[in-house]
Amino acid sequence: MPKRRKRYRELVETLIVVVLAVILAFLIRMFVFESYQVQGISMEPTLHTGERVLVNKLIYDFETPKTGQIIVFRSPVIKTQDWIKRVIGVPGDTISVKNNVVYINGKRYHEPFLKYRASMNVPPTKVPPGYLWVEGDNRPKSFDSRYFGLLSMKRVKGEAFLVWWPLSDFHFLH
Repeated sequence: MPKRRKRYRELVETLIVVVLAVILAFLIRMFVFESYQVQGISMEPTLHTGERVLVNKLIYDFETPKTGQIIVFRSPVIKTQDWIKRVIGVPGDTISVKNNVVYINGKRYHEPFLKYRASMNVPPTKVPPGYLWVEGDNRPKSFDSRYFGLLSMKRVKGEAFLVWWPLSDFHFLH
């Protein structure tokens, strides 16, 4: 095989590999994982402004959200924004907040991740099918279900499971 033809063939193969890699990366980002940058203080001390989290966009196609998971969703208030909060109530739960304490089905919800507890009281609210109750970990500074009500599962983009940037803060979320 002539040298020129061999170089051309190698160039075409390289180009095909690069194009396939770009398409694969696009498909993974579109349907499987996506990175989101945390904005604001509503999830402190768990998450901080500027941190980047990796979000599993497929998880809720196979399972339902669980209490304690951190999710990213399209804001029900500012349609162009994505927000990040913790799932507190799932379908079938009755959520209430009294004297800065969250109760799920009448039992105190253990929240060791909270540093700031101040919260308005919330009367018992039943979470219907297809909805979630979400709250930020920085309760005095979080605009969440206590204010905008139940969150439709249709708005959920996925579960945040990893802080990957800055590298000094690298850790899995639980």
